[in-house]
Amino acid sequence: MENPSEKPVKKNSNVIYFLIVVVIALLGTDVYLYLQKNKSDTRVVFVNDEKLRLKTELDSLEAQIELVNSAKTKMSAELQAKNDSLRTKIRVLRAELAKGKLSAAELAKAREDVKQLRYFVTKYTADIEELKKQNSSLLTERDTLKSNLAAVSEKATTLEKQNQELNTKVQQAAALKLSAAEVVAYKVKDSGKESDVTKAKSAKKFKINFTLVPNGVAAKALHDVYVRVLDPTGNLITSADAGSFTADDQEMQYSYKTAIDFRDDGSAYTIDWVNPSPFQKGTYTVMLYSDGFSMGKSSITLK
Repeated sequence: MENPSEKPVKKNSNVIYFLIVVVIALLGTDVYLYLQKNKSDTRVVFVNDEKLRLKTELDSLEAQIELVNSAKTKMSAELQAKNDSLRTKIRVLRAELAKGKLSAAELAKAREDVKQLRYFVTKYTADIEELKKQNSSLLTERDTLKSNLAAVSEKATTLEKQNQELNTKVQQAAALKLSAAEVVAYKVKDSGKESDVTKAKSAKKFKINFTLVPNGVAAKALHDVYVRVLDPTGNLITSADAGSFTADDQEMQYSYKTAIDFRDDGSAYTIDWVNPSPFQKGTYTVMLYSDGFSMGKSSITLK
């Protein structure tokens, strides 16, 4: 005969087993959810850390570009284009990293873009440094050329000065000089006959008689001679058609201009000068010039 107390015991055991299974399932679910949450938190932390690292590297690359450009090296159009392109890429990457969420693919692409950017910045930096070296070399060459040019210019100036001094000495040596000179006053009769006088009221002109110092350097040819006559008050006597000339580095007016044929043979010369105004009592000074220099002078006193 079956024992009635055995059924309730068995039924209670099944319930207990069921409850244990439910508890274990709930615990497993909690554990799974906890692990998934930790995994998600880890992924978020990883993404944020990676974004921060990439942003920091962009800051470093941008600072490197600024440092290179701070030297204000004059860049070619090609290097300027590279500079602009790098700055644009940095702005684009910053905008990408500023997004709220990045997928794994977007983060990988950003990582690769920063890696390429690092290469281009390094290449750009190397190009700028090479340009600096070239510019420095060119500046050195320019300074050397300037120094050489200054030395050559100084030497040329010295040579030119020496040449001018030599030319002046040659010109002075070739200039005609008076050996002896005499001024005689003459009156002119209606018949045209001339006679020398000593009184101012009867004098009409001067005859300037002179000889020249022998000069083998002077050109054997016609030489212009400029006559300056000073009256007893020291004023220059000029006519309406009188002009000017340069001698002894000065521009002067002349009283009369003529020419003589120099042959370096000891010849005597005479220059006639008619006074456009009446003569006065006193001493007249007559000065002769030729070839840019003074030839000499003489004087006469009229009563």
